[in-house]
Amino acid sequence: MAVTMGVPGCLRQVLRGKVADVLLFAPQRFFSTTFKASDLQIELNKHLKPKPDSSKLVFGKNFTDHMLTVEWSKENGWGKPHIKPFQNLSLHPASSALHYSVELFEGMKAFRGSDQRIRLFRPMLNMDRMLQSSLRACLPAFDQSELLECIRQLIRVDQDWVPHSSTASLYIRPILIGTEPSLGVSISNHALLFVILGPVGPYFTTGSFNPVSLLADPRFVRAWIGGVGNCKVGGNYGPTIYVQREAAKVGCQQVLWLYGDDHQITEVGTMNIFLFWKDQEGDMELVTPLLNGIILPGVTRQSLLDLARKWGEFKVSERSITMSELIKGLEEKRVKELFGSGTACVVCPVDKILYQGKNYHIPTMENGPEIAKRFLKELTDIQYGRIPSDWAEEVC
Repeated sequence: MAVTMGVPGCLRQVLRGKVADVLLFAPQRFFSTTFKASDLQIELNKHLKPKPDSSKLVFGKNFTDHMLTVEWSKENGWGKPHIKPFQNLSLHPASSALHYSVELFEGMKAFRGSDQRIRLFRPMLNMDRMLQSSLRACLPAFDQSELLECIRQLIRVDQDWVPHSSTASLYIRPILIGTEPSLGVSISNHALLFVILGPVGPYFTTGSFNPVSLLADPRFVRAWIGGVGNCKVGGNYGPTIYVQREAAKVGCQQVLWLYGDDHQITEVGTMNIFLFWKDQEGDMELVTPLLNGIILPGVTRQSLLDLARKWGEFKVSERSITMSELIKGLEEKRVKELFGSGTACVVCPVDKILYQGKNYHIPTMENGPEIAKRFLKELTDIQYGRIPSDWAEEVC
């Protein structure tokens, strides 16, 4: 592809994907300089906070002593990265992130194993996805390897915050926002990249690996073809809060997002979704929706697919599946398990769907759930260093 000539190798693969057309709108962002981890400046916090009890952690409520920041401007490119005491941001009231959601983020974790080593799980997949989101938002590109090394350094500084627990971890939230001080809807010429950390326990208040019930209401749509459903931008999440509240009103804990006149199953809550069943040919199959632009390319999603294909014990498919197909499978007792996957929850079983006024029981828990538990065990064994894997990267 001619447009990738002269582009750093770490960016070429991204450019070959669907986001390559973003270059037409902001080509200068690919050829500007990137920040370097070797330039990292560190200011240690003199007032360290007490660490919370790992058994009482609530997701997203506790934060560590330090954060990473890197500023960017069209005129000067990337500045030097800084690790500094955790603090509030100072933003112009007209910043583009505040008015037009010119922003994006990532979610990843660090895990402390029984050997006391701290590990990241497939972090370059998060860095690649963050770059794709940045391109779609017309925010500046960066070298994924340099950002990852800065994050490693931040974790080392705050390593005492990584829980000594096999059920808790350190959540890592990189964010890139437009800080253009203008009310015009246009490309932001100023941006801020920052990373915050926090110890977390189970994502859902129901606890770890307890089944959830879903509201499937076709009136509400999470993403659409031609939109940004495949990017991790805030605009995909804020509007879902209303629908989550509607689900709670009818006794459901999460939302099953449908799309199109045929009510295609797309995602569940903020997770990717997997169905394990016997297909109409009588073969056992693991199926998840195809990455068609409305599905977020989850790191856990990819990992489950990779594991299942390595096992080679059943068919593994990425394709569309509709509510009518799922209901038919339930009626014919072919459905074994339905579960969500994501960084926050890892694997989350589903036991009920409320759809068009009728409750459909999903026999996930009655079936073990054999596959969901197997996925959860193998992933967490890798993440906590109980089994060797090149997916787990030691930080310190």
